[in-house]
Amino acid sequence: MKALVTGGNGFLGTEICRQLRLRGDDVVSLSRRDAPHLRDLGVSVERGDVADLATVERAADGVDVVFHVAAKAGIWGARADFERSNVRGTESVVEACLRRGVPKLVHTSSPSIVARGVDLSGVDERAPIPERFLADYPRTKALAEAWVLRANGPRLATVALRPHLIWGPGDAQILPRLVDRANKGKLRLVGTGESLVDTTYIENAADAHLLAERALAPGAACAGKAYFISNDEPLPAREIIGRLVECAGAPRPTKRIPFAVAHAVGAVSELVYRALGREDEPMMTRFLAEELATAHWFDLSAAKRDLGYRPRVSVDEGLRRLRASFGR
Repeated sequence: MKALVTGGNGFLGTEICRQLRLRGDDVVSLSRRDAPHLRDLGVSVERGDVADLATVERAADGVDVVFHVAAKAGIWGARADFERSNVRGTESVVEACLRRGVPKLVHTSSPSIVARGVDLSGVDERAPIPERFLADYPRTKALAEAWVLRANGPRLATVALRPHLIWGPGDAQILPRLVDRANKGKLRLVGTGESLVDTTYIENAADAHLLAERALAPGAACAGKAYFISNDEPLPAREIIGRLVECAGAPRPTKRIPFAVAHAVGAVSELVYRALGREDEPMMTRFLAEELATAHWFDLSAAKRDLGYRPRVSVDEGLRRLRASFGR
């Protein structure tokens, strides 16, 4: 099989490329930056903007499946950047698939699209998507997921996966920020720190994508649907955060900040940053305060039933591997 991975240069994209190569597939990666580490895996590396239809069409020529992983993530940034990467980029991918006759599209979505400031305890895919969002990332990812699922049909079978808080060796997003703040004594637990949170070890997240590709076909049970993905081991926020930063030798956070205070600080920070035109990320936003203070764990029954998904690497084993990656 020949596969295109958009965002193949990223954390999840790289692992998807690695697993595809291990099973013997030809793989093309499309990303903005060069990726020597992917070339070492035997991946053909194409550079370009996923929002440019002509670029995506060229990369998708002759492929059997597209894994659309590329996205702009984060809790802050220019709205136009989120729109271009997450909305226009996804529209380009869908259109390129249709024009080039690609039969399958596996889209990486996000559980944040159902976040609405309340506990999400054991919810499944029936959880509603809110009409109002506190950040552009979940807003644009919700639009992107809807676009992909609407495109499902006899010409193009589509499925969307919502992996929650991906971590593991090689993470350049979540873990480095946590470790930096922990080492500076600035990492705080919001609320009690007892809210249960699902996370996803990197190999499990990529494995779910390959399983989705195998199960996907026109009229398949998973076609046109979205699925939550996680390690299926929800832990208190204080525990998972503490264990993650400890793997890098950083101290566990012990100080807490009340949710109301964090939310107020986030609101003020947003106003100040917008007034000053700052694009760097505030220490706190309203969306981040809500995410840190509420429960987020999901019922994976649908993914287990339709995709055959079972987490192969436990949280304990993942943490052991993460600690080893830091030489500890």
